[in-house]
Amino acid sequence: MRAPTGDQYDIEFGDLSATITQVAAGIRTLRYAGVDLTEPFPEESTPPSADGIALVPWPNRVKDGRWELDGIVQQLALTEPQLGNASHGLLRYQPYTLVARTDSSVTQAASIYPQAGYPFLLDTTVEHELDTEGLTVTHTIANRGERPAPVAVGAHPYLRIGDVPAEQLTLTVTAATRFETDDRLNVIGEAPVAGTRFDLSAGARVSDLDVNDGFGGLAERPEHVLAADDGRRVILWSDPAFAYVQVFTHRAFATKAPGEVALAVEPMTAPANALNTGQGLHWIAPGEEWTASWGIRPEGFAASSYLASWG
Repeated sequence: MRAPTGDQYDIEFGDLSATITQVAAGIRTLRYAGVDLTEPFPEESTPPSADGIALVPWPNRVKDGRWELDGIVQQLALTEPQLGNASHGLLRYQPYTLVARTDSSVTQAASIYPQAGYPFLLDTTVEHELDTEGLTVTHTIANRGERPAPVAVGAHPYLRIGDVPAEQLTLTVTAATRFETDDRLNVIGEAPVAGTRFDLSAGARVSDLDVNDGFGGLAERPEHVLAADDGRRVILWSDPAFAYVQVFTHRAFATKAPGEVALAVEPMTAPANALNTGQGLHWIAPGEEWTASWGIRPEGFAASSYLASWG
């Protein structure tokens, strides 16, 4: 029987291994020496709560699915009907086409055609590569249309360190601001985190967190760190294009017992509702392309002949 996420691409490098899915170019598993670095899900399942998927051409939410282009209202499908928003882009349920594959990498492509709410023609690729830096994910978007196209990119990994309960881990996110939201999780403002419970720069126990919030004011090359008491760390890094991050302590994750936490740390090139606010939005001219990268790196794990620097 075919998997709900389409073809499965297994890649390896030393003690690192990953399974990448055809649908949504997602990360179904990522492991170091058999230790899970992200929340896995079964091959016979769809990605629970967007686990591991690519978010293109916008991450997070567009309020009411509405925005304006040259004074004309655009209406996107409300893919988050319970909150009345358009969520996580247009490729969440789309299969990608295999472009290239090696033992340690896979590149897939998908096109976005003009449609209701988003009248642009884009070619996109996502490359997942394992090497001495861990996992590197590179997004490339090319504008094949005749007008500039507004684009943002995100990803939705849930980080973990093996069987250590997330509640016993410490999360560090160095950000200057937090995006305040209403009861539909739509952005209503941006405020400093200093002096608030949202200041995670000194590290916070995941058990003490209850967040589903976007953060800005990151370092030029941000690194978000999830650490265990034994010294092992999983670091989500990004290039300067990913100037925002969403942190979500999910206590109703499908593969966990009720109340247990699945921790999403979501790199984003723009915050929620960017099609309306313009914040972080990247406009790609006709014929041009744009590339942005992020990745996951383990540290403090047992060394191997390939990855001795991680010991």
